[in-house]
Amino acid sequence: MDSKSALNQALEGLRLDGPALNDALCLGADLDPWIHVIQARLLSRFSADFPMIATVCGGGSSGKSTLFNALVGEKLSPTGGFAGINRRALMSCQQDLMSAVFFQGFFDLFGAGPEPLRDAAQLETPGNPLYAFSSKAPDGWVILDAPDFDTGARGEYANREAARRVMEVSDILIYIFTNANYSNRDNTDFIASILTEVGNRKCFLVYRTGSSMPGSDALNHAMTVARNIYGDMAGQCVLGMYRTDEDNAVAEGLRPMTLRPVREHDPDFDAALRGLDRNRLRLELASSMLRDVLRQAGEISEQGKISLNHLDLYTKALLMVQERCVRDALRHFPMDRIFKRFVRLWQDTEPAHIRAMRKTGNVVEWPFKATVSGFRRIFGSRSADRPDAAPDFMQNLEDELIAAANRLYQWTVGSEIVLSGPDRDAALNALVNQIQAMRASGGEGMFKAEAARGNGVSSIAVDAHPALFSEQEHIRKRGFQSALSAIVAEKERIAAISDRIDQELLEMAHSFRSKMSYGARIRQTFSALLNVLPATAAVTYVLSTGDPVGAAGIKVKLAGLFGLQDLYALIAIPATSGLKQADVRQLEEILGPVARSWLSSKLQVVHDLFEQQITGPVLSAARRTLETAGTRIHDMDRRIEQCRGVLEHD
Repeated sequence: MDSKSALNQALEGLRLDGPALNDALCLGADLDPWIHVIQARLLSRFSADFPMIATVCGGGSSGKSTLFNALVGEKLSPTGGFAGINRRALMSCQQDLMSAVFFQGFFDLFGAGPEPLRDAAQLETPGNPLYAFSSKAPDGWVILDAPDFDTGARGEYANREAARRVMEVSDILIYIFTNANYSNRDNTDFIASILTEVGNRKCFLVYRTGSSMPGSDALNHAMTVARNIYGDMAGQCVLGMYRTDEDNAVAEGLRPMTLRPVREHDPDFDAALRGLDRNRLRLELASSMLRDVLRQAGEISEQGKISLNHLDLYTKALLMVQERCVRDALRHFPMDRIFKRFVRLWQDTEPAHIRAMRKTGNVVEWPFKATVSGFRRIFGSRSADRPDAAPDFMQNLEDELIAAANRLYQWTVGSEIVLSGPDRDAALNALVNQIQAMRASGGEGMFKAEAARGNGVSSIAVDAHPALFSEQEHIRKRGFQSALSAIVAEKERIAAISDRIDQELLEMAHSFRSKMSYGARIRQTFSALLNVLPATAAVTYVLSTGDPVGAAGIKVKLAGLFGLQDLYALIAIPATSGLKQADVRQLEEILGPVARSWLSSKLQVVHDLFEQQITGPVLSAARRTLETAGTRIHDMDRRIEQCRGVLEHD
């Protein structure tokens, strides 16, 4: 593939990637002008057989249609009458210049098919551009007559956008002005936006003035226009300055308009137009426009990266509060149920002689009973938290599910997520560098707190991302009650001991027994311990309150569960139990895997339920957008570098 083909392919990719990224991340940028530049002024301009295009433009009653007729050698465009008579563009050139490919492609720039000029009255109504061939048109040039851009009423311009579309497809402009509007900044600012907003295009200036005006005044007025358009670049960008005298016969179309140089070094207009190095002019123009297009593409990509970081942070924040709500939903989950089940399985699989010994009674049960009594005395004022108070577990589970689901729903549909406490600390540790990088690149508006370690910040607020607004609105319209009913309906399944867990517990009992030494297998202390384990009030109490009661503790870390590293189940073994240290270690070997397997499975059930009924649409949209927008940004950056490589090489 040659460099021009590669460049066209890269530009076409940018033309598609930019709007797709803008839409995916809801950037809200107006990319239509940028897209139009790529499509109308770049993609086709690297073809050697694409003719040069010059547009005659100006304000109302400036004489532009008269000048157009003079350039093409025929009276094609209506003149005289009132300002703004022409409402659409007219194109003219020699017929042999117009190849079929160019002919169709040129009109595609306007989103219209070729339409011939049959009657001058067609130009008086808005519509698609018209064409008329002329054998007297300048060799190698397509000449366009644009509607005026300054007539209108009540602050609205009648033809400005139509004029803009015509002028933007041009390689050069031929701007005609009068003594009445040469210093009109609105007119020259509009011309400047066309000529310098993307790339630097050159122009001819034509001043229609009275024949009595001195040449020095005409030059000063023309230089005022040039500086207003180009600033310090006026001397390099104005191709020539010409004047035409007021003449009633010319205005009536009885005599063609003639142009005279204002500056001494400017040649006759026809000679100046024929003498232009069209290839060089085209290359300079294309290179200048390409640099600006790539600069704007880079800005689109950078805004996309900021927005993508915002979306990534919001997604992580939503996952954090979801994990917290999942844990809160099982805050009072009765862990002793799984321990009781394990003990029953352990006892069912004991050797016959141990079962026989157990029937004679357990001599070590009394320390645990004493401990339970101690708990009752110490925490008597908190009977609602004690498992021996026999709370309605299913009702408690339902209440916790409802409370946690409601909190998660509010975060999911809210305008922001506020991370505080442990979640705030986790966010700071995980996201501080990302937040600071976003601030450095212009994304500081997304946060309401300084994200830095050790600065006393109490919370971090992350605004909801615009790309998720529609999903949030869909969740709000659906309502919360149906989701809540579906969640509560699963409480029996959440509380149940599944066949899989039952099998794991059985395998765990066999595995633990296989690892017991000969001495441990015959120790009545260990067997007695397991016999009284279900009565250990500390198990449920500590899991409910997170408060290990003055005792040796077993710390179970649920590593790898939804990425959590800070959730601990603390199971207190009373120091007054009289257990030997070896027995404590053995018990740890049992309870650790039990707690992980049981609680992990229940947390996973609640996690899946919350995501299915509440956060799923938002998280799915976020993950999908992160992937697609990330790909678009990568492709844009690659294509920008590809275009720059061609530009530097050529």
